[in-house]
Formats: sequence, C-alpha cells, structure tokens
Amino acid sequence: MSRRRIGFWYRLAAVIAKPPLVVLIKRDWRGMENIPADGGFITAVNHNSHLDPFAYAHFQYNTGRVPRFLAKHGLFKKGFIGAIMRGTGQIPVYRETTNALSAFRAAIDAVERGECVAFYPEGTLTRDPDLWPMTAKTGVARVALQTKCPVIPVAQWGANLVLAPYAKKPDLLPRKTHHVLAGPPVDLERFYDKEMTPELLKEVTEVIMTAITALLGELRGEQPPQRRYDPREARIAQRRKAAKTNTLTEQAGSAAIEHGSPEESK
Repeated sequence: MSRRRIGFWYRLAAVIAKPPLVVLIKRDWRGMENIPADGGFITAVNHNSHLDPFAYAHFQYNTGRVPRFLAKHGLFKKGFIGAIMRGTGQIPVYRETTNALSAFRAAIDAVERGECVAFYPEGTLTRDPDLWPMTAKTGVARVALQTKCPVIPVAQWGANLVLAPYAKKPDLLPRKTHHVLAGPPVDLERFYDKEMTPELLKEVTEVIMTAITALLGELRGEQPPQRRYDPREARIAQRRKAAKTNTLTEQAGSAAIEHGSPEESK
C-alpha cells in the first residue's frame, strides 16, 4: 500500500479523532523515517493505556502508512464503531474459539498485500508496576517469520499520563506530551527458514520486545529492568502467598483451639 492510498473510512476516522487529540495532547514523534514507504511490514508497539491506540494511530497515519490493528471481535459489532473498524480494515481477534487463528491468517494476508499490521505483542495493557513492556505473546513472531517482512519496533509514552491503565477519568491538565520513537527494523534474518518451534517463536518474540524496551528506555531517560515482568509468574507467586497465609491462619486457629483461650483456662 503506497503512502497515498489511505481510503475513505480511514480519512473519516481521522477527521473525527485527530482534532481532540491535537487539542488535548502535545506530540514528540521521532523515527518516522524508519516506517517503510512501500511494501508490507509490521509495527510492534508497547501498550500502557487504553488511549494509546488512538494516539499511536495518529502518529502512523501521519506517516502515510495506515496501520491495521488486531482488535477484539466484539468491537466490530458495535454500530458506528463497528462500521469504522470494518471500513478501516482492522483485524478481528476471536480468542479461545475455533476462529482464533483467523486473525493471524488475516495479518499474513495483509502484509503480503503490502499493508502494515500493527501488533501489541503483549496482547493487553502491561501489568508491569512501572509500565515497562512485560512478557509477550508469540503472534508477532509467527507473522514475521512467515512473511519475512520488516518488523519496526515502536515505543510510546505519555498517553498513560493522560489516561492511566484502567483509570476511568483522564487527567487532562496540564497538557501532556505523547512521545513516540520508531526504531530501525529488527534483524531477524538468522531465524528465517528454521523450524517454527515454540522455543524459536519465544526467542524471536523476546528479540522484538528487547528492541521495544530499549527504545522506551530512551524515551523515558531510564534504564529498563534487567528481567521482564511475567504476569503468569506473578499470579503463581500470589497464589502461593495466599496459600501460605491460609495455612498459617489455619495453624494458628488449630493451636488456639488445642490450648484453649485465656478465658477458658481461668
């Protein structure tokens, strides 16, 4: 898809969404020169606010290469929003159903037609307490290896200051800045033509996430953590902690019953 072929529905979405974004958020956008002018490619972006898909779409729209996002299929059924999602060619994701793989097939088809597919590799808002990218799913690696297309790592920061993760009310004043830094393509050539095992997909995913995290560290002026936050490990640790607490409570209760209360011993 060339820079000039944006289409009616994307232009309509831009007419609706860009004015409030321009008014409410300042922009510090860098790395547009790394967005390919022609041919299919992937952008892999960190996710820390429900607002950042709109803010990031604004950035990429201005490059002339509009993105196709993978989004929950329920959004495609909601009246005018659904019409926008379908008209702009976004890709529905059917989680935990027989149609779950259709999103990846659609993403591969889009890239092979010369379009851009934007991935949030984490699959949801980061759970990292400090909003660094957490462990990611392997869908982006699967599409990248299947198509051998350029993978552009992108870091963004600032939309989360307007609308914090899971917050219900935005913080509009003082006016915040949305920072975006798009890096050069991630070098994945050494992984091409290898058997697409789970281990390989995890390794490729980690290479992509490391590139995103490094860019975010540059944006934030901070050193990223050495170990990536893993929500699965966090859940296991919480369950173990809760089980240990319950065990200690039960033991204390049993001891109190066995020895009797102070009143009973009088």
